[in-house]
Amino acid sequence: MSATLSQNLRECPLEELIVRSKNGDRLAMDEICVRFDRQVFAIAYRRLENWDEALELKQDVFIQAFRKLDQLETPEAFPGWLRQIVVRMAINRATRRRRIASVDAAILEATMGCDQDPSENVIALETREQVRRGLAGLKDLDRETLVAFYFERQSLVEMSENFSAPVGTIKRRLHTARKRLAEACSDMIAV
Repeated sequence: MSATLSQNLRECPLEELIVRSKNGDRLAMDEICVRFDRQVFAIAYRRLENWDEALELKQDVFIQAFRKLDQLETPEAFPGWLRQIVVRMAINRATRRRRIASVDAAILEATMGCDQDPSENVIALETREQVRRGLAGLKDLDRETLVAFYFERQSLVEMSENFSAPVGTIKRRLHTARKRLAEACSDMIAV
């Protein structure tokens, strides 16, 4: 690829790249991958907590996205549409895999020397695990809303764009999702 063509694609608006990709332009597809590489990987890694799996998933996400690109009606919606693909594929991958419990010796040693009371560590770990289980038990929309706000640190405006919903709706979804998570967590405590 010539440097001029590469420069032209870097300056090309996303909407034009989407249209060109829909028409089979592989260079446009490559440029889209370059632009969204870090974002897709970051979401995958946050979900899977495994570097190698996140790299693998990133490749699968781009393949899936380009296969289904004709389903995208408005090119402006591509970033949110791609994010939804990443999240769904990561959830699917995470639910299919077995959890392997292993502790790195360096991590174990570092945590053993903490000044914090060991019971506080245990309570904090149990609380985090309880929240994870609570999130896993929520419906997709509730879980995706909470993850976007608290883990991906998206603003309400970003969430509004990504979920294609008004900010007021996003606020209501957050409120509802928080209540459902609290209920799910309190049900676990009662058990």
